[in-house]
Amino acid sequence: MEFSFLKIFLPLCLHVISSHSTLLANEISPVVVMTWNFHKPAAKAWETLFVEKRSALDAIEESCNLCENNGTECYWLVGMGGCPDENGKTTLDALIMDGVTMNVGAVGAVKDIKNPISVARKVMENTDHTLLVGESVTQFALQMGFETQELSTKNSTRQWKTWKENNCQPNFWRNVVPNPSTSCGPYRLDDKKDMKQETSNKPLDSETNHDTMGVLALDVHGHIAAGVSTNGLKYKIPGRLGDSPVPGAGTYADTNFGAAACTGVGDISLRFLPSFVAVEEMKRGATPQEAAQTALDRMTKFYPKHSNALITMDKVGNYAVACHGFRLYNYRFPYYVANEKLGKATLMYKACFNTSIYFLDHQGKFVYN
Repeated sequence: MEFSFLKIFLPLCLHVISSHSTLLANEISPVVVMTWNFHKPAAKAWETLFVEKRSALDAIEESCNLCENNGTECYWLVGMGGCPDENGKTTLDALIMDGVTMNVGAVGAVKDIKNPISVARKVMENTDHTLLVGESVTQFALQMGFETQELSTKNSTRQWKTWKENNCQPNFWRNVVPNPSTSCGPYRLDDKKDMKQETSNKPLDSETNHDTMGVLALDVHGHIAAGVSTNGLKYKIPGRLGDSPVPGAGTYADTNFGAAACTGVGDISLRFLPSFVAVEEMKRGATPQEAAQTALDRMTKFYPKHSNALITMDKVGNYAVACHGFRLYNYRFPYYVANEKLGKATLMYKACFNTSIYFLDHQGKFVYN
C-alpha cells in the first residue's frame, strides 16, 4: 500500500516542484533605483518587487506613499508638511508612467490630498487624460475615494512665517517693483528695469530648497515603470509647476529600452526634457551612463551654476547616475539601488561634475544664476 501511495503521489509532487522552479527560472530579476537617501521608501519598493512579487507600478506607488505619509522619512521634501509656497500653503506634484502601455497619469499643484502619486495612478487607470492640475484635482480625488487633509503643518507654517519676517528672502521674482531683493510685494511690472539685471533675492540652489523623489522599477515580469513625487520649490509662486508632473521631464519609461528620472531645479529640466532624452539615447544604443550624461550635459551647458541629477536604467536593469553640482553633499549625489546581487536597498554616492566653483564671489559665497 505504501509503495502504491508513493508511486501515485511522488510524480505529482515532483511535477508541482518542477513547475514552480520553471516559473522562478522564467522570472526577471527585479531592480529598484531611487533618487536621494530615502532608505525606508527604497526598502519598501524592493519588498514590493522581490518579496511580494507585485508590479513595478505597485512598487512606485508604495514607496512614494511612504514618503508622502511620513514627511520625516524624506526630510519634508515630499508630501505633506514640506516646502510651503509664497502663501504658506503646501501643494504637491506627481507622475506615474507605465513603460509597457506608455500610459501616464500626472497631477500638479494638488491641494488637500496627501497621496498625489496614488491620485496620478487613478488619472492613468480611470480616465483618458494624462495630467490634471489645481483645485480640480481635489474634486477628482474625492470622486475616487480619497479624503481631504490639510497639507501644511506647524513646522511648514513656522518656516513660512520666518521667511515673511525676513522680507520674503529668497524668492523667485525679477523685473518687478517693489524690489524683490528687499520686499515681499505685492509686485507689479517695472517697465524701466533692465530685463538682464541681476537681483540678489534668488534662493540657494541646494537639496534643502527642493527636490523630487524619483523611482525606477523593473519587476519580475520584465515590466518597467517610473514615478516621481514632490512638493516642489520652497516659497514658489503659487501655481508654479515644475518638471515632476510633465512626462519626459521629471521621468519617463519605455519597457523596450529603459527609464530615467531627474531631480534638481524643475524649471530648468522642463526646458530640456532630460528623462525623455536619456531613454531615447538608450534606444539608440547608449549605455545608461552615456544616456544620463548626454541628457545632463544639455542642461549644464546653459545652466552651469545649478545642481541636477539623472538616474537611468536599461531594459535589463543596468543602472547609472549622472550629476552636476550638489555642493552641500560635497559634490556627491546620494541614491538607492536594490537588486538580487545587493540583496537589499543600498545607499550609493555618485561623484558629481562641478562647475559651480567658478561662480563663487570673493567671499566664497555662491552666486545664483
